[in-house]
Amino acid sequence: MADLLYAGMSQVSNSVASGGQPVPALVVGEDFAGMRSQALGLAERAGWQGGFHSVRPSRLARLALRGPKLLHPPFLQDLTGQSLQSAADQARVVMSIGGKGGAVGAALRTASRPVVQIQNPRQPLSRFDLIIACVHDEIAGGNVLLGRTALHGLTPDVLAQARAEWAPRFAHLPRPLIAGLVGGANGRFELGEKEAARLGVILADATRRQGGSLIVTPSRRTALAAQEILKDVVDAVGGTVWDGTGDNPYKGLIACADHLVVTIDSVSMVSEAVAGHAPVSVFPLPGKSRRITRFIQELEQAGRVRVLTEHSKFEKLEPWPVEPLDDTPDLVAEMHRRLGF
Repeated sequence: MADLLYAGMSQVSNSVASGGQPVPALVVGEDFAGMRSQALGLAERAGWQGGFHSVRPSRLARLALRGPKLLHPPFLQDLTGQSLQSAADQARVVMSIGGKGGAVGAALRTASRPVVQIQNPRQPLSRFDLIIACVHDEIAGGNVLLGRTALHGLTPDVLAQARAEWAPRFAHLPRPLIAGLVGGANGRFELGEKEAARLGVILADATRRQGGSLIVTPSRRTALAAQEILKDVVDAVGGTVWDGTGDNPYKGLIACADHLVVTIDSVSMVSEAVAGHAPVSVFPLPGKSRRITRFIQELEQAGRVRVLTEHSKFEKLEPWPVEPLDDTPDLVAEMHRRLGF
């Protein structure tokens, strides 16, 4: 039975190696923003130190990495050609994320170097010392820890720092400040011109009616055509769409906005949004994902998010009282307890 660790928040202290130094870690996974955010967020909160190594093992490589160790060396390299075995030999713990990252992480496991896997590894769970996943991943086992939200690094301290930095920049804007955090197509959901237009109308209409202000920040997956449509609609109410130059206001918006509207495609983005103090409305997109649907339902049951209706042209985006929701501290505390460092 997997452990569900969201009953209460825990105080987590940094884990350090002997001599007071941070625990050296090797972090491996595919080079996606969400995976980087989760893996490095966990490492930072655990007090571990180590860079992210991008990997993308082929199907043949993944098969070889599940075989005898004598087959492993040619496939234990990151995308830059650096030896992962050499990097692992300098680490005390390996962190892997996703199916492809998990294939590499499991191959680096030794009796003295545990492997912590993030997300469903899509291979036998027994190949890992600990697996940290979300309830919507639908896995269970004695070495599995589950939370409602994805791992990330937006601690209360990080958000307080973001608030201190960005609040003065937003001080001239009328309240409420409505923020749109926009993703894009990802193989499960689509965000094209039609969806961008509807999202823009919802955001602009709420801004106009409430007499507030509007800032939208797109992601690397937001199609250029969708960004241009959003800009036209947002500009019409005096709002701003971040154009990729200068500082990204993403953390500042989570820390300072009065209402967040987040597209449904990104579990990481929604998880980070609900760690703040603003109510979060989820904007649905064409497509289907059983995992993400269950994830959103968990947060709806907690009263932390509300899903905008698919067929309504206008949404009022009325706020409701919420508290920050972040299961990462409890997961980190239990991970420390299980690993003993």
